[in-house]
Amino acid sequence: MNVELLDPMTLHVVSYVKPCVRHKTGNRQPVRHKPVPRRRDTMRSMSDLRERLETLAALDAVSGHEQPMVRHLRDVLAPHCDDVEVDATGNLYATKRGRSDGPTVMIAAHTDEIGLLVKAIEPDGFLRFEKIGGVLDAVLPARLVRVQDQLGVIGMKAGHYQSEEERSRVRPHTQMYIDVGAESDKEIAERGIEVGDPVAFVSEVVQLGRDTPLVAGQAIDNRLGCAVLCELLLGDPPPAGTLVAAFTCQEEVGLKGAGVAGTRIQPDLGLALDTMPSGDTPDMDRTTELNVALGAGPCLQVMTGPRGKGFLLAEPVKRHLRRVAAEAEVPLHLVTATGAVNDATTVAWSGRGVPAAAICLPRRYSHSPLEVADMRDADATLTLLRQLVGGMDELPAFGFLDG
Repeated sequence: MNVELLDPMTLHVVSYVKPCVRHKTGNRQPVRHKPVPRRRDTMRSMSDLRERLETLAALDAVSGHEQPMVRHLRDVLAPHCDDVEVDATGNLYATKRGRSDGPTVMIAAHTDEIGLLVKAIEPDGFLRFEKIGGVLDAVLPARLVRVQDQLGVIGMKAGHYQSEEERSRVRPHTQMYIDVGAESDKEIAERGIEVGDPVAFVSEVVQLGRDTPLVAGQAIDNRLGCAVLCELLLGDPPPAGTLVAAFTCQEEVGLKGAGVAGTRIQPDLGLALDTMPSGDTPDMDRTTELNVALGAGPCLQVMTGPRGKGFLLAEPVKRHLRRVAAEAEVPLHLVTATGAVNDATTVAWSGRGVPAAAICLPRRYSHSPLEVADMRDADATLTLLRQLVGGMDELPAFGFLDG
């Protein structure tokens, strides 16, 4: 997800609002679902999520080339779901059905990551490249990458021979190249590398510090969301209705797969499960820029895109998700995300329209080859989603005029 700016004045801790159902007598009685039991061993839960994250992040899945991720997810999820299908665009749909008919809830997590694409091959074996997604030129030099299962380095002029002006400016990616240790374009061809091959960043997921819940690595956006969704699917089915996990393609280059998924499934509720920037670093201002922090729990986006051009959260959906969070005893923070958009935008406007929302996990150093996240946020988000699925037998209708 390409979110850069948030309005800090809109962040609130969730408050509980009791839902009501109307009985035949006309009286309104409060109804509250019991909280989904948390795992007794929270550390074990985070350990499971981290192991899943490490496995998924190690798979190269640059936008448009998500096949390794999709194959892995298909093999892992097939024994635990009623159906697992892959469409022509690269979306994977994993379905779990309840014991009786009911609503359909779709949770979408994109499988793709930002990266590079081989553009041309120099006679001496160096590779020129283009960017896929929101890659920053400043983080590219001397970066370890992988193309066709072969490691390479994004080259740079030796520091000893850079002028003062060269050292102080960011070189555009069009002036960079990848060194895979080849001596000629003929050798590149013999290795099976050609124009159009995806190039992925290489930064394995590791733990930060000593005994902390923070992890750092490549493709946290959005392998962390995929990890949470995988763990959700390994649990119980909904009591009624149908849960569809849509692992969507090409989010980083235009939210493409989610629109297809929303049109195909037409759910009663569609959620985008993604990551978003965090504002708790020295170069960010928590008051004027981004009041989002690691370890504070998941965020519920009420607006995305500049001036709301991406997505605006409907009040009935917001009320329900805040109620679910309160029942699960999970903090859920309301935020605006004006820097960019995510899959909730195209899901909401797919088909005849879908009640939708985006639940996001904070991450530091967005759209770099090395992002940082807090596994406590992932565990809290999993608890929230389990509560949501466990209450699907009484999912509201989300009518636009519902008060």
